Amino acid sequence: MKGILKMSVLMILLGTLGACTSGKKSFEKGDYYSSVLKAVERLRKNPDHKKSKETLRIAYPAAVEYLNSEVNNLQASGQRFKWGKIVNAYEQVNRMSDEIRRSPGALKVIPNPSRFYSRLENARSSAAEEHYATGLRLLNPNNRESSKNAHEQFQRAIGFKPGYKDSQQKLAEAREYATLKVVLDQIPVPGRYSLSANFFQDKVEEFLRGGGIYQNEFLRFYTPQQADRANLNDADHILSMYFDDFTVGNVFRKETIREVSRDSVEVGDVIVEGENRPVFGTVRAELKTNRVEIVSEGQLNVRITDANTNSVLLRDNIPGTYVWFAEWATFSGDDRALTDQEFRLTKLRIVPPPPKQELFIEFTRPIYGQLTQKLNNFYRRF
Repeated sequence: MKGILKMSVLMILLGTLGACTSGKKSFEKGDYYSSVLKAVERLRKNPDHKKSKETLRIAYPAAVEYLNSEVNNLQASGQRFKWGKIVNAYEQVNRMSDEIRRSPGALKVIPNPSRFYSRLENARSSAAEEHYATGLRLLNPNNRESSKNAHEQFQRAIGFKPGYKDSQQKLAEAREYATLKVVLDQIPVPGRYSLSANFFQDKVEEFLRGGGIYQNEFLRFYTPQQADRANLNDADHILSMYFDDFTVGNVFRKETIREVSRDSVEVGDVIVEGENRPVFGTVRAELKTNRVEIVSEGQLNVRITDANTNSVLLRDNIPGTYVWFAEWATFSGDDRALTDQEFRLTKLRIVPPPPKQELFIEFTRPIYGQLTQKLNNFYRRF
């Protein structure tokens, strides 16, 4: 009965406020907290705003009572992670207090707003313990998914209480257990192309090491040397690659001879009735075009193996091709028969092809693009 009477009084007071009063609609929806903040903000701009004062006068006690009731209910419940919600309730009470104290107009209405700083600290400790204890239960060196969840719990514990117990140490431990460790084997290539293969391997390692792969904090790549230095005895995957069935420097030559012509070209002049007049005709030339192509192509064999079971998780062949070419031309006859492009070709001369090492690098570029995409797609699942 008392509660009904109290609410009736509140509604009567509310009814005296105008339709546009700051915080009124929030109050009507039962969102007392937002109602208080809106009223305080209005009073910060206009300390004498009558309707906002009335809203604050009725909304603030309702908000504190509601939040206290929430805390009591949560404390009496067996709800999981209840202390985080209690922390949120106390933070709302304290924020209302802080906002009111920063608004002279609001402070006149609520001269002694409630503050629960010690209660908040205790609740933070309890919330941190909730997540810390859950993290300990989930921490498992033989279960990546469970350790991922443990990692999240330790992060939350630290969020509530930085430095809580040994949460930082446990966080690092959980990350280590949850991390998938992949060793990238050296890419073997016949000796004369070893320099170029090293370039390709360096690019792949840079991609993996530099976070180019799908962003996943629980994924780590090692070269064989890094694995040895880290005394890594528990690798999860072995990523192997080798160039298969490749050729570098296949040469193809093509020579084309054709007649070219152009009409309506001024070829001379005549005198007509005492005046020089141009004569137009067709001009011709013989154009000899030369083209040299050097084709490099092959494929990269990619395999990902489970280091514990030796089962193959991924096997694929990635093709790549690079065509270097040079063109030039010679002609006999009237150069006016040539197009601009044909004329430019006649000014070119044969140039030496790039070294085979460079050709090898170029044919691996499209392979690299496909490889990085495949690795991204594969490890997105982990």
